[in-house]
Amino acid sequence: MLPGGVPISVLTDSYKATHYLQYPKARKFVAYGEFRQGYNKDKADTRMVSYGMRYLVENYISKPWTMEDIAMAESFYKTHMSPGYTEFPFPKALFEKFVLENNGFFPVKLEALPEGTCINARVPVYQITATEEYTPLCTFLETLLTMIWYPTTVATLSRRSRDVVEASFARTSDGGPASPLVQSRLVDFGFRGCTSLEQSIIGGCAHLLSFTSSDTMSAAFYAQFKLNGGRPVGCSIPATEHSVMTSWPTEAAAMENMMDNFGTGIYACVMDSYDYAKALSEVLPSVAAKKLGKGGYLVLRPDSGDPTDAVLMALRAAEKVFGSVRNSKGFRVIPGCGVIQGDGIDLSTMEKIAQAIEAEGYAADNVSYGMGGGLLQKVNRDTMSFATKLCHIVYADGHAADIMKQPQTDTGKFSLPGVLAVKRVNGVPTVFPADSGEVAPHDNLLRVVYDMRPLEGVWDDFDTVRARVASEWTALPKAADNLSASLREKVRQQMALRGKVPALVH
Repeated sequence: MLPGGVPISVLTDSYKATHYLQYPKARKFVAYGEFRQGYNKDKADTRMVSYGMRYLVENYISKPWTMEDIAMAESFYKTHMSPGYTEFPFPKALFEKFVLENNGFFPVKLEALPEGTCINARVPVYQITATEEYTPLCTFLETLLTMIWYPTTVATLSRRSRDVVEASFARTSDGGPASPLVQSRLVDFGFRGCTSLEQSIIGGCAHLLSFTSSDTMSAAFYAQFKLNGGRPVGCSIPATEHSVMTSWPTEAAAMENMMDNFGTGIYACVMDSYDYAKALSEVLPSVAAKKLGKGGYLVLRPDSGDPTDAVLMALRAAEKVFGSVRNSKGFRVIPGCGVIQGDGIDLSTMEKIAQAIEAEGYAADNVSYGMGGGLLQKVNRDTMSFATKLCHIVYADGHAADIMKQPQTDTGKFSLPGVLAVKRVNGVPTVFPADSGEVAPHDNLLRVVYDMRPLEGVWDDFDTVRARVASEWTALPKAADNLSASLREKVRQQMALRGKVPALVH
């Protein structure tokens, strides 16, 4: 049983429980999951970071069911039919069978891409196979597995944010995109905007694939001790909030207290509790001597108003108080003081701020970003159009058939037919029919991570996954022809049987 007293036997959509009666008699079903479009439907850049399968497998798929789970499900299903709260069908006999004969482990095989694999849209991220009497259960887990849309979308957003940061550093910083500062430039501020603790862990870990800065300690802890053998993954700095600033008689007193406690290191002070412009023009100069005496790095944090204007105001004020030095690229760096903008940040505002500070002659070294709801909350399954679809059947009489979805009202939603394999072609993960003979088992990026029971040694540590993202993202073309000729032909044949062939396969 899972937290909240919910049995694992009901962790699916209602209609899934009835599908065992709806499928034709068969010996084998295969289904797969894919993202059909790039981030926010971007067609110019369809890259994404596949991530999150380990969490789903370890915390849900690998949990053995019990007879108690089935009894609780039965009590629920007896009153789930509409109208009137009458009995709802569910595959009780199949559930009991694998509890008794398979130690309670869900009876499917699951293949998935290695965590952190960078792909373009339409590459399968997982594939499910069910056989013999358990065939009708193939898509029962779809609801859980589809939730990979969330960590993959957050990981992709975070990586695209790093692109913005690296581009800004490349143009304006002596360190360029390889500067050690880059990894700290986007801080996860999203914990309080999450709908649950679990969301903060899943999304927060996805962010940590591309950056080391995070205030979401639930994720930093989980990544460190559950995924990385205790080696640290995320870090933060001391910072004030408005309650701290307003609890002191003056903002200057609050800032001086910060300097007393943290002044030799990096620390941040929010500056808009009362009058942001006055805090920059009067309060900051009044504490400058103490700040300089401590020698640390003060981060000014605006938290309201137009994000771009607020950053520029802070930079101008800090430069007036602490001066600046011009780097080899001709951009100014303020010694010992910088700015973090954590209000209203998303990809577009990051780009706008980066361009604005460059236009005013400031180096990217001076500015960090904090993203909260924009990072962990303002995404959904349609952000990259995730779907799971059945793709192959072996019927009871032994006849095999590749199948696919092909709606005439939206041909972009067509699914891929047949058992699938993924192989790198010139570095690009490319989709092939598994039966084409073009993909050797050791070349197939879809690796078995669960096979009728949990498997040992199938997951890489977080450091390895993070390094994979870093190396694969920049090497992957922004858009790619990633359906093999043999798969395109199979799609074309299937489409020709029923209707219009989409432009994608021409």
